[in-house]
Order: sequence, then C-alpha cells, then structure tokens
Amino acid sequence: MSTASNPFGQVLVAMVTPFTADGEVDWPGVETLIDDLISHGADGIVVSGTTGETSTLTDPEKIRLVEVGKSVAAGRAKIITGGGSNETAHAMQLARQSEKAGADGNLVVTPYYNKPTQAGILTHFRMIADSTALPVILYDIPGRTGVPIKYETILRLAKHPNILAVKDAKGDFSEVSRVLNQTDLLYFSGDDANVLPHMAIGAAGLIGVTANVAPGSYRTIVDAVNAGDLATATAAHRSLEPLVRAVMTHVPGTVAAKYILHGLGRIGSPRVRLPLVGPEEWEAAQIENEIDLVTGIDGLDFRNFRPDRNAAAGGALPKVAGTTR
Repeated sequence: MSTASNPFGQVLVAMVTPFTADGEVDWPGVETLIDDLISHGADGIVVSGTTGETSTLTDPEKIRLVEVGKSVAAGRAKIITGGGSNETAHAMQLARQSEKAGADGNLVVTPYYNKPTQAGILTHFRMIADSTALPVILYDIPGRTGVPIKYETILRLAKHPNILAVKDAKGDFSEVSRVLNQTDLLYFSGDDANVLPHMAIGAAGLIGVTANVAPGSYRTIVDAVNAGDLATATAAHRSLEPLVRAVMTHVPGTVAAKYILHGLGRIGSPRVRLPLVGPEEWEAAQIENEIDLVTGIDGLDFRNFRPDRNAAAGGALPKVAGTTR
C-alpha cells in the first residue's frame, strides 16, 4: 500500500502514555516506548488517544507528545494525534496546534456525552477537517461516546477532501463492506480481536491497544494479508488471542497494557490517572492467568514477566488537571 494512498501507516499503535509513580508524564519513558514500538514493526503511533488517557492529559502535554513522537520517529513512522473533544471549538484548536507541532494525521472521536444528532456529528467533523490540512481519521466507537456515526453520515463525510479514513470499533462488518464499496475511505480495525477479519474484507490496517505489547505480531498479520498469505496471518491471529483477552477484557485496555508493559520492564511505572485505577487483586490474577496461555509470539518472552500489583494499585492525581483551555 503506497504512502500516497495511505498517509497513516498500517500497523498503528494506540500508545499508552507512560507516567511516573506520581502521575506525571515520564518523558524519557515516552521516548523509549515510541522507539521500541517502531523498532518492532509499528509504522504509525497514535499519541493522546483513548489508550493514551487523553481525557486526563492537558493540552500542552498532548502537543508535546506530538513533538516528542516526531523527534523519536525521525521519519520511520507517522505520528497521529488523538485530537478529539466533545467541544468542536476545542477540537479545532487542538488540530491547529497539533498540525503546527508536526502531526501527520488527526484521529477524531465522535463527540461524547452530549450525544449530538447526526447533523451535529456531520458539522463537528467537517469543521475540524476544515481547520487544518491534516488528514482525518473518524473514530466510530459508540460504546464509549453514546452515539454512532451512521452509515449515511459516513458517506457524506467521505466527500470531504481531508477525511480519509475510519477507525471502526462498532463491529458492524456489513456496514464496513458497504462503505468500502461506496467510498474511497480507508478502514482501520479498532477492535484488537477483529484485526484479521477486518482486513479480510478490505481494512487498511489497525489502530490497536494490544499492539503496545506485541507490535511485531500485528506487523506479521498485515504483511501476510498484503502478500495473500492467509495461513501466516491466521497463525499470528491465533497466537495473539490470549494476549488480546488479557489486555482487553478484564479492565480498561490502558490499565492492562500498562500493567503488562511494566511487568515486562518496558515502562517504568504502571500508574494511570484517576478515575482510572490499577487492577484489583482478582483482576490482576485474571490478567496473569491469560498471560500464562500466551505462546508462540516472536520477540515476546513472558518468562521474565514480573507484574507488580502494589505499584499498579490505585490511580494518580496529576499536578495540573486536564482542562479544555
């Protein structure tokens, strides 16, 4: 797939934001993680998305994540900002700041909590797309936002020259096929368990949480699909199944991904910001039980996995609250 037809990459990691034990951004840890993910197969990094705890990051932190990402990537991967908001003016402001900081694209989630009509959703996305030259990925995840981007709205949004893609976490495969048949939009799987099924019907790639832990396996799936090698793609998909379950089913994906990354020694702390909290004892035990079933993932060795339930316990209050201004 050429860069001209896909300016985002194919293996996009919805990256966690490493924090120190007191809940401040661990900037050296951010640099290390970005480099590690790119070195192991990611060609796109989404910073300050849902998994990056965008709701509790400040705007200056979000912009600095773009700047650090661009510096570390050094042309090896695209840096996509998670630029959504449930206030259109704020989302436009973030888009302009992110573009100035060097972002390669803008992942924009459907407005959440205020539950706009489809006309409001249409206007929201169009105005954000108008505000910069950044290519936009629509993020359709009604389980979090309370409202879907309906099929008819997606078709209308596809006519905007800056709206190039959809991250799908709705799970309606028939709708994905309909949109792919009727538009030039790129589709990215937003459901870690369905990356291969999504790609089988024409998705361009993924924006994944479990890819924080195993980017190489998703690289294998994508490259195998590109090469028409279903057997290799299926084998990688199956080996990922218990890891996806560990990351995505017991606690929020951010919490589990940080818990696992810390246990592997890849980030300095598993801390999340309130209202997120680390896994309780029984939740940690469930995650660890799933990890025990993980085998056959190249570059991922759980023999040295040392989870720290005490370090993960609770959540942090940062010095500066995430505000809309």
